[in-house]
Formats: sequence, C-alpha cells, structure tokens
Amino acid sequence: MKTRITELFGIKYPIILSGMSWISVPKMVAAVSGAGGLGILATGPLSADETRASIREIRKLTDKPFGANASLMLPGAQDNARILLEEKVPVINFALGKGDWLVKEAHAYGGKVIATVTNYHHASRAQDYGVDAVIATGHEAAGHGGPATSLVLIPHLVDRLKIPVIAAGGFADGRGFAAALSLGADAIAMGSRFMTTKESALHANFKEMSIKKDIYDTLYSTHFDGIPCRLIDNPAARKALKRGFNLPAAFFNARIIASQMKMPFFKLFVGVMFSGWKNARQLAYFANAFKLILDATEGGDTEGGFLPVGQAMGLLHDEPTVAELMVRIVAEAETVQQKMAAAFVP
Repeated sequence: MKTRITELFGIKYPIILSGMSWISVPKMVAAVSGAGGLGILATGPLSADETRASIREIRKLTDKPFGANASLMLPGAQDNARILLEEKVPVINFALGKGDWLVKEAHAYGGKVIATVTNYHHASRAQDYGVDAVIATGHEAAGHGGPATSLVLIPHLVDRLKIPVIAAGGFADGRGFAAALSLGADAIAMGSRFMTTKESALHANFKEMSIKKDIYDTLYSTHFDGIPCRLIDNPAARKALKRGFNLPAAFFNARIIASQMKMPFFKLFVGVMFSGWKNARQLAYFANAFKLILDATEGGDTEGGFLPVGQAMGLLHDEPTVAELMVRIVAEAETVQQKMAAAFVP
C-alpha cells in the first residue's frame, strides 16, 4: 500500500497503534511496527528513566519505525518528551498542549511529529507550527474523542488541511479502513481493536468483556477525568457519572501517580497548586482516572476500574495476533475496494 503516511514514516501499512497507557508497551509497539504498521509507545504513566528504557527495549525488539506519545498536560510529560528527543524517536505524537518546540527539535534530527486533535481549530494551529500530520479523533473513539463523529470530522479536516489526516475513532476492521481512505484520510489509528489482541498487555478480564460487549456499551462524560471521555460501561463508570468530581480521592490518588512516576509527592503537589485552580482541578481529575485505569488494565477489576474504550468495541469478536489482524484488515479493505469498483460499473 502507498499513502502519504506510509511514505512519510517508511511503513508498509497505514495503520497506527494508538498510545494507550499500560497497553501500548514495548512488546505491543514492536508487534505493530513489526507487522508493517506504526506502534506508538504510551509514556503517560512512565518516569523519564522508564521512558528511556522502553524506547531502547523497542529498538531491541524491532528495527522498524515506531513512535511514542506525550500528553503534555500530565505531570512529568515535559521530561518524557525531552527523553523522546534525546533518544531521537522517529515519530513523536503529542496531545493536550502546544507542541511547537517538539516539532522544531524533532525536525532537527529528521524526526516526524503528529498532533492529536478533535477539531479544525487545533488542527490548523498544529499545521501552522509545522506538524507532519494530525490524528483526528472522532466522537466514537476511546478516551478523549471530540463532539464530531469520524464520518464528518475526517472529510472536514481533509478539505482544509494540507498535511495528512490520520483517522481515529470507530475503526476496527477492513471496512472501516477502506471507509477512512475513501473519506480522504491517509491512515487509521486504532486503540480498541488492538487492545484485544494476543500481544496486548490489557488484563484478560477486560479482553473477554470487550468481546462480549456491544457498540452501545460505553459511557461518554466529563465526569471521568474532567475532559469529555469515553469508557466501558461498568459499575465504576456509572458511579463516577452520577457522583462527579471526588476531591478527597484525588489527593490520595495523586500519591499513586507520584509513586508510579518516581516523583516526590511534595514536588508534584506544589507544582499542581502553582499551576492555577483550573489546571489543578483538571490534574486532580486525572489523578482519580489514573488510579482506576491502572486498576482495570493491570488489575483486571471489571467492577471498580475504568477502561477507556471506543464504540468499535462492539465490532470485536476474537483475540487475534497483531500480525493476523493487520493482514485481515488489509485483505478486507481490498475486498471492499473491489466491491465498490464493481458497483460503479455502468
């Protein structure tokens, strides 16, 4: 296959692994890159040292191009982003912040940069300061999808941007892949579909649940982590939907973040307090979600954990290997293409 994204990143298939905390780990990243796509390492829950070690582990597992992400609003994200630059990661994906400095420094060593966006305003700004592509996250997506669905968001951005658009939100098979390309996208990014593969680090309890659930079994709200977010419908998500912000829990959960990232709690606490009330409240929300997502992905707590998952979950029916999934998606897309060509024969 050949699109602007395969040419830009030097990959075989324009299929990208979304950077998911505790799931997009080195083994998973290497599996996707090794199968011809682009794996993206999730650095959100990692310390700077862990980020560096993870990058080096990926390089031991594969010689194919790969990426890593940085959610710039999170504690420690700036430090992690610096590690990505020092390690000369081929593709850097950033979200929740302005990444103009990342673009400048990555381009200096020949790296590429992708901004994750949910609307034209942010996509246009990112294009203006030089990103190489955007991941456009539709309403159907896991986590922080925007208000517009992929079916309209993708062509909306394609019509207005000069850089490639990577479609995210609702893509799990060859039909969706073909549809995204038809809408003008140069690639798709998948999280929910890759979550339920053999190489995925997601706990088996949630893999099994994801296969059983339907497209209707997600909840979307600002009550989960302060930003509009989509999670699997389970008791923990319903409780948070009803309760809203839990400040006392945030204080204790922030200690877990500090421990996970090997950061002194006092340093984290003071930094948050001096960031302003609006930002501090948002980070407190993140602290609560961080704890519950960890409980789900690693602990397998289907009652008390949070799992960000997209509506495409309802399209999952098995747990293939990454390589099997990639071959299947491409073959399905080719079949769709042939069917469409036949439909337009006079």
